[in-house]
Amino acid sequence: MTEVTTQEPEKKKRKPVIKMGKRKKAVATAIIREGTGKFIINKKPFDAVEPRYMRLRLKEPVTIAGELANGIDITVRVKGGGVWGQIDAARTATANALVAWHKSDSLKNAYIDYDRSIMVSDSRRTEPHKPSRSTAGPRRSKQQSKR
Repeated sequence: MTEVTTQEPEKKKRKPVIKMGKRKKAVATAIIREGTGKFIINKKPFDAVEPRYMRLRLKEPVTIAGELANGIDITVRVKGGGVWGQIDAARTATANALVAWHKSDSLKNAYIDYDRSIMVSDSRRTEPHKPSRSTAGPRRSKQQSKR
């Protein structure tokens, strides 16, 4: 007599979504995959981000997404730039990854209505210094004397 084994149909795992965000010299890469709801920034848990205002700014894309952000793990790697540039780059990368994960125009519109800089990387850069006055700044001119 042969035994019949019933196998449950395997649930297909979705491929992770990888998106980038930039701000000044900071570049962030966000990876979203199925999971339990972990949010990791540079190999540290999200709750380790200090001060509190930075943590709130970084969590904006997840807060706006609401229920859509449940059941996924978000991992962000950030390099370069300053502290605030890194936070804004990570914020942009996270939002773009969430939109790509859900393929949702309504989520994208919600982000743009809230703050356009969540979806679009800021293209502004510092102006390069001019020759012969490299320490003074790019537009500084000589101080004028009245007499």
